[in-house]
Amino acid sequence: MPDSVKIAIHGKVFNEEVKPYIKKVVDFLSSSNVELIVSQLFADKFKKAFPEYSNFRIFKKLFESDNVDYLISLGGDGTLLEAVSYVGPIETPILGINTGRLGFLATTPKNKIEKALSDLLNKNYKIDSRALIQLETDSKVFGNIPFALNEFAILKTDSSSMITVHTYVDGEYLNSYWADGLIVATPTGSTGYSLSCGGPIILPHSNNFVITPVSAHNLNVRPLIVSDQSVISFKIEGRSNKFLVSLDSKSHSVDSSIKMSVRKGDFKAKLITFDQMNYFDTLRQKLNWGLDLRN
Repeated sequence: MPDSVKIAIHGKVFNEEVKPYIKKVVDFLSSSNVELIVSQLFADKFKKAFPEYSNFRIFKKLFESDNVDYLISLGGDGTLLEAVSYVGPIETPILGINTGRLGFLATTPKNKIEKALSDLLNKNYKIDSRALIQLETDSKVFGNIPFALNEFAILKTDSSSMITVHTYVDGEYLNSYWADGLIVATPTGSTGYSLSCGGPIILPHSNNFVITPVSAHNLNVRPLIVSDQSVISFKIEGRSNKFLVSLDSKSHSVDSSIKMSVRKGDFKAKLITFDQMNYFDTLRQKLNWGLDLRN
């Protein structure tokens, strides 16, 4: 084990149900002489729950100068997606410990916390590099974090009628989607919002995007897989001049004058996995493949 290890921790939910598992993480790392740095959103709850571990730094975003070796995400997939935003282009490896529900990305279960942390500190792990999707606009809608691990989405506002999304691939006209919205998902995001709208599951390193309409007006419009070397651009029309754009859990209201395109990100999200973990195992478990309720 290296002499000095610095680990960042991020979480959201801090109730009595998950507190013992968070304590298990903190106790293990503290006993291993790991230096902890905690996200600002998590820090207040963390200090109240563990006053004996109150001597730690707080971060709003991670920078290369922080010299953080790993980031541990405590929660579900939504928490891990936030962790990716904290890391950004410095590509700090992220370990997702699932104290939430589904856990396609946060794959370390609660009953394997100590084994996972031991393997982490002893460098018995693999890095699974996942492609990101990056938004380019004529205004900085998402500031310095215009990227997402799962998907980019254009959506009507709650009270507005259907919108029309004119879509272009590498400058060539593809289609005008009459729908409640449109999703462009990465392979990682293909098991998220896109899947719930009828999109296909794409294996993580397939080098593709999937374009999936949300509640399309025309039933013959289907999800489309395109190369992630393509640039996908959009023009929006609707009775309302306002609509929503989102990158994973981040969303903003914009008007139809904005120019937008998405492409593959310049950097990747590095997820920590262990030998006992397998993507196909995760799919079978989370989607209950092969499960017969009669048995």
